Amino acid sequence: MSAELQCVVLDCSDPGLLAGFYAELLGGVADRPDERWALSDDWATVHTPTGFVLCFQRVQDHRPPQWPDPARPQQFHLDFGVPDLDRAEELVLGLGATPLDRGADSRGWRIFADPAGHPFCLLRH
Repeated sequence: MSAELQCVVLDCSDPGLLAGFYAELLGGVADRPDERWALSDDWATVHTPTGFVLCFQRVQDHRPPQWPDPARPQQFHLDFGVPDLDRAEELVLGLGATPLDRGADSRGWRIFADPAGHPFCLLRH
């Protein structure tokens, strides 16, 4: 038997807001009908152009990670390859991301938090 990854689910307080953020970032479609999931105020999805699906579920009293505080760890993070770090940074900041660690340009990546506080990285590729 082998399992097939269906999606990655992020907890948050506003699934629709977070789905909109990632749909814009990834060029995907928010809340596209899909027989695997019922969409609601508590559940939203993003189907990406590569076929990967991100899902977002409402959690009451959601406590976002506080990178790099180990008392509220990131739990996981997403990495996105981009051809131009400066343009990608401008895009994610315009979508509501918060910079956590831009780092030196020579490092090749920058760390941000999405609108719900989940850390993600933009990596030069």
